Amino acid sequence: MDKVVVGISGGVDSAVAAYLLKKEGYDVIGLFMRNWDQEANNDISGNPNIENNVCPQEEDYKDAVLVCEKLGIPLYRVDFVKEYWDYVFTYFLNELKKGRTPNPDMLCNKYIKFDKFIEEAKKYGAKYIATGHYANTKDNKLYRAKDLNKDQSYFLADISSEQLTNVIFPLGNITKPEVRKIAEEQGLVVANKKDSTGICFIGERNYQKFVSNYLKKNPGDIIDVETGKKVGEHTGLMNYTIGQRRNVGLSGDQEKHYVCGKNVEKNILYVAYGDDSKYLYSDQCLIENVNLISDKRPEKCTAKFRYRGEDYPVELKYLDNNKIMVTYKEGVKSVTPGQACVLYDGDECLGCGFISDIYKEEEKLTYI
Repeated sequence: MDKVVVGISGGVDSAVAAYLLKKEGYDVIGLFMRNWDQEANNDISGNPNIENNVCPQEEDYKDAVLVCEKLGIPLYRVDFVKEYWDYVFTYFLNELKKGRTPNPDMLCNKYIKFDKFIEEAKKYGAKYIATGHYANTKDNKLYRAKDLNKDQSYFLADISSEQLTNVIFPLGNITKPEVRKIAEEQGLVVANKKDSTGICFIGERNYQKFVSNYLKKNPGDIIDVETGKKVGEHTGLMNYTIGQRRNVGLSGDQEKHYVCGKNVEKNILYVAYGDDSKYLYSDQCLIENVNLISDKRPEKCTAKFRYRGEDYPVELKYLDNNKIMVTYKEGVKSVTPGQACVLYDGDECLGCGFISDIYKEEEKLTYI
């Protein structure tokens, strides 16, 4: 009987993943990862910055215990707080300082869930590791899940083919409604538990309030990129992302402005009027720190520029220093520095790179 260590998060997906593996005859072990220290949520004065002073991670652990008791499998707990801070949270803060919009979940997969977690799983003699991700893998390659609405291959695009060795995604060929139905039939306490959303270490808390604990507020001007006129003041560039309209801080007719760029040196937030403004569109971007899972090197494929975004046809020009120039002739709205550009060949996820510079008609957009 092959042994598999499953990452148990306290949610319905990982719970059903563990159940399915046990049903298939694996020797299943649950492992709960503690990646965040509650004390790190305190404000500058050391006061708790969590509603009711209850850490969601501790609630998740209680649910994980109940799930594993119900399934009759052992559950262990491992602390990756230091590693998460060093490899994920520090990256998150540094990207914000550069005026970018980071994607820490991708770094968590790369350095924690498919690196440190695998090392820990080997201590239990596991042949395989498994998670509740909606994705598929075959021959160390990554593919989309059956449930395209929940597909998470985008978030897994920065891991290597070696990291996919002996990895199982039990939910790759079933849908979210089917997962919840299985959980209900098995009497799992998390069957109707709400899915976690947003950045994992922020959770349901106010984003700006959380970030202000680590980065000093630096207010500045909001400039209409077309007229050059000041239309308001921002609370700090780290609080905004390209394409954002809500919570920009403008009133009246100005609410129809969308964030279209940032100038970190001048501390200016640029906005454009209307959701179809030409200033929101680009036709090329440079991606860096490229990670290619597949051995394919196509000149044409499709790309997703954000998790919930659609697939766009693109042309690729491979450059030195692990960079690729990505061209999308039809134009794409709100391509955002710091986010991942994930490449696909049909259902196969080829890999990704992180968006650095944005171009339009071969001219670098300086207001981005």
